[in-house]
Amino acid sequence: MSEKPNTASKVIKNDPWFGSYASRAESMRASEIRALFAVANRPEVVSLAGGMPYLERMPFGELSELIAKMMVDKGDVAWQYGSAQGDQHLREDVLQIMELENIKDVQPDDVVIVNGSQSGLDLITRIMCNPGDVVLAEAPNYVGALGVFQSFQVDVVNVLLDKDGLIPEAFEQAIIEQHKLGKQVKFLYTVPNFHNPAGATMSEERRPKILEIAQRYHVLIVEDNPYGLLSFKGKTYPALRSLDAENVVYLSSFSKIIAPGMRVAWMVAPPGIRHKLVLANESAILCPSNMSQMTVTTYLDNFDWKSQINDYRGMYKERCDTMDAALREYLPYCSWHKPEGGFYIWLQIPDGLDSRAMLPRAITAKVAYVAGTAFYNNGQGTDHMRLSFCYPTPERIHEGIRRLSTVIDAERETAELFGTTGRPDPDPTDVEYPDPSAN
Repeated sequence: MSEKPNTASKVIKNDPWFGSYASRAESMRASEIRALFAVANRPEVVSLAGGMPYLERMPFGELSELIAKMMVDKGDVAWQYGSAQGDQHLREDVLQIMELENIKDVQPDDVVIVNGSQSGLDLITRIMCNPGDVVLAEAPNYVGALGVFQSFQVDVVNVLLDKDGLIPEAFEQAIIEQHKLGKQVKFLYTVPNFHNPAGATMSEERRPKILEIAQRYHVLIVEDNPYGLLSFKGKTYPALRSLDAENVVYLSSFSKIIAPGMRVAWMVAPPGIRHKLVLANESAILCPSNMSQMTVTTYLDNFDWKSQINDYRGMYKERCDTMDAALREYLPYCSWHKPEGGFYIWLQIPDGLDSRAMLPRAITAKVAYVAGTAFYNNGQGTDHMRLSFCYPTPERIHEGIRRLSTVIDAERETAELFGTTGRPDPDPTDVEYPDPSAN
């Protein structure tokens, strides 16, 4: 079982409401990634931190004209309240997207539109989990999911994964151990395709094994799949939902294949769960934005979105290849698995180094990454960092890895000279990162 994280909140001086907050508010913590943005987004810094899609290839000129026409024709609908389940037209459109991953038994009424995947994770945790319940999750884990689970006071128990994704034996053993402790395992949270941050993909051989274990122990599976269409070779894997309609909640998003600014995602769930999701969606936000949904349908109905996704695949493959080659050139003593799609490389640094402790020095060297500790709830991950290749150009990626190598080389020399393991810094949300422009 994972250790309890240190959830002590940062206290704002002279806060007149200190002591009045709900216990769930006291356990909230800022994202280490968001804490980096202020400095990582400066032009002089090569940011290998954020998982932002590269949007300059989107047909914004033509799309803006079509959106303007949509507003003239249907502005009174776009700017009005809508359904808590989401726009019917969009729910029909997502069916053809899910078909690419072999989900073919779904009707529009089976779909719930949500305000981005983060909202979807919030809703499913809200309706399924009480404080102290257990969620099993791959280790490392998506940082946004950890934030949601922590806000609902859920115990996150890590399950090992390797280059072929979640290990079935580790999954079953985690269930057994939690049952022995008298804990209730509410669901498994998994990112099966091009995992964030590990880059791993669950093999086709493991998928039915994972499903069989979940069925046997009556554990729901929450399948989070924002990257499934971004395979560099164009291969799509059968979604877990395509193999089991009764025990899987499927979650996907337009954030990576179109644009994150729309904040539009969707869920497919068994009938009872879907009904609760609609009620929770209505309670939380009343209804998803009609404007955002109709903007997405305008794009899907008027552009060759499949060709656009194929273009993204080639672009991200080039950037991944560039990062892999640069790592081989500058950091051959590190370890990593080259992903087959998605946005990330999960880099293991040499023993004795601390990715979190060296981050301010990396910012000084004008390169940013995300320390591995962001992807665990118990302080693990100091020996890893997540490198994103999705947004920078290949030239910037190469330069970023070169800069990063100078930082890691210096850390290695210091560790070898003094026999130290690196100086731990304060919580990254409290760190005042150096101004890289001052050097």
